Amino acid sequence: MSASDPAPEPDASVTSDAPTPTPASDKASRLGLVLFVIYLLLYGGFVLLNAFRAETMDTIVFAGLNLAIVYGFALILVAIGMALIYGMKSVDEPEATEASE
Repeated sequence: MSASDPAPEPDASVTSDAPTPTPASDKASRLGLVLFVIYLLLYGGFVLLNAFRAETMDTIVFAGLNLAIVYGFALILVAIGMALIYGMKSVDEPEATEASE
């Protein structure tokens, strides 16, 4: 293909089959982004604490467990909780899109 060849035209059938966003999918996307930012801040705090105040992670917090262990398990539990929240909030999406058709 040379530089003087015209660019191929996009196939109209490909672009028309793309699903249009619905208000329910917009709401689920927004919720997903909010949950992501919250988790990013929590995880970023964990990483920064380890990087710049590593001695703080040795502090015994609960039942003989240090802060690193408690914070790490808390991150796991928060991730599971956020996944459950997202799943419960976005489960209504298919019903909303079927009702609008």
